[in-house]
Amino acid sequence: MKKDDILQNIKAVIFGHNVADALGVPVEFEDRDILDKNPVTDMRGFGTYPYPAGTWSDDTSMTLAALDSLSDGVVDWDDIMIKFGNWLQEGEYTPTGKVFDAGRTCITSIIDYFAHNYKALECGQTNEHSNGNGSLMRILPFVLYCFYNKESNNDLELIHKASCLTHAHRRSQIACGIYAEIMWQIMDKPVKESVQTGLTKASEIYSGEDEFKNYTRIFDKDFSKTDRTLIKSSGYVVDTLEAAIWCLLTTESYSECVLKAVNLGDDTDTVAAIAGGMAGALYGYDFIPKEWLDTLARRDYIESLCEQAYLKWTE
Repeated sequence: MKKDDILQNIKAVIFGHNVADALGVPVEFEDRDILDKNPVTDMRGFGTYPYPAGTWSDDTSMTLAALDSLSDGVVDWDDIMIKFGNWLQEGEYTPTGKVFDAGRTCITSIIDYFAHNYKALECGQTNEHSNGNGSLMRILPFVLYCFYNKESNNDLELIHKASCLTHAHRRSQIACGIYAEIMWQIMDKPVKESVQTGLTKASEIYSGEDEFKNYTRIFDKDFSKTDRTLIKSSGYVVDTLEAAIWCLLTTESYSECVLKAVNLGDDTDTVAAIAGGMAGALYGYDFIPKEWLDTLARRDYIESLCEQAYLKWTE
């Protein structure tokens, strides 16, 4: 692969995630039936939060914090946690300088690191009820690092550890692992059939584990035919992963995919962001609508982080 192509692919994934996040922010927690009557078709402002169009959430903030750390070309778990702390406590990596959306599990884990001196990889919550989508929403920089950094080894082990910074229950780790396997296959061969290839690989890895039973529906060959009424779009990590994959499988473009995700309602920003990362990888950076990219807050800064990672990972 040409080096310039790698940069475009990194941007496709990161902006695919971030743009979709911003599309979902103004209608986060909105009921599906309300969005059916007034669907999101473009970047909106305000709504759930008092911020203009193009504003993104904690999904992107934590993603950028991780990307900033990994763009040094090494995995430093303490540095990543410090950057998460800079986000939560100082408003770094935010579109406005203020944190307006943060999940309970992520907050607890970051506090444990700073206030209680937990080791970075021991901060993640292990309770079964701490299986929100907070590690899945920020896993893409680790997925990209594993794929493009030739120094990376033990890919899934790294993905699992990345989840454990905030979400250490095995269910959350497996969600991140399934998503990573799908992403790696799409990035290697950007066709929709790669989703099934990734699922097959994930099944081979996780099917022997008890927690795998929570994910069996996405491995059904007819999953894409599931009726929309049966697709949940909550903040529960299983629901989020299912909804994002379903949106990718049942659409034919980046914009169609992420808008379908947003208009499912409920955890609109995160479901769309997870779907958007896959759709960005599948369709490419040039197929993310220009007007959405132009509206995105701090676009130049996001581009600079992508370029920084690209230069370090390919040097």
